[in-house]
Amino acid sequence: MNYFKDYRDHVGSKPEKFFKSTLFESGQILLGINCLEPGQEQAVNSHGGQDKFYFVLEGSGAFTVGDTEQSAGEGMTVWAPEGVDHGVRNVGDKRLVLLVG
Repeated sequence: MNYFKDYRDHVGSKPEKFFKSTLFESGQILLGINCLEPGQEQAVNSHGGQDKFYFVLEGSGAFTVGDTEQSAGEGMTVWAPEGVDHGVRNVGDKRLVLLVG
């Protein structure tokens, strides 16, 4: 197994919806890359039994967690506890690249 990966090797795009790539997955964690082109979004949703985080690697977006919407840019982390609605929109003019778990 390759224990070392460069996220930039997993960046991509899809014109019809945001792009997802899995870096690592086990029974305890899924770690991936989500890429949203300008105007794309991950619709607000929630997960039972698991928390979620977004770490902004590139770009910026408008993140929703519960009743709060806030912008977050490079270097920021957004936390969504289990059962709490969350989503993200790329409102910028360049690709938004997120490390998600």
